[in-house]
Amino acid sequence: MARRPWSFKEDRRLMELAKSSTSLEAAAKLLGRPPDAVKRMALRLGLSLKSKSSKKS
Repeated sequence: MARRPWSFKEDRRLMELAKSSTSLEAAAKLLGRPPDAVKRMALRLGLSLKSKSSKKS
């Protein structure tokens, strides 16, 4: 499956979602992208998204 490039608008939306403490899963659903893709882009942008199912170790 080919990757769809991220638009500037999607980058901005991801930044807003991260700022408002949206979970990774919720952000993925809102952006219509797989959680892995959202996680990769968040890391690239220097953002932190918490996963609903993150386990504390």
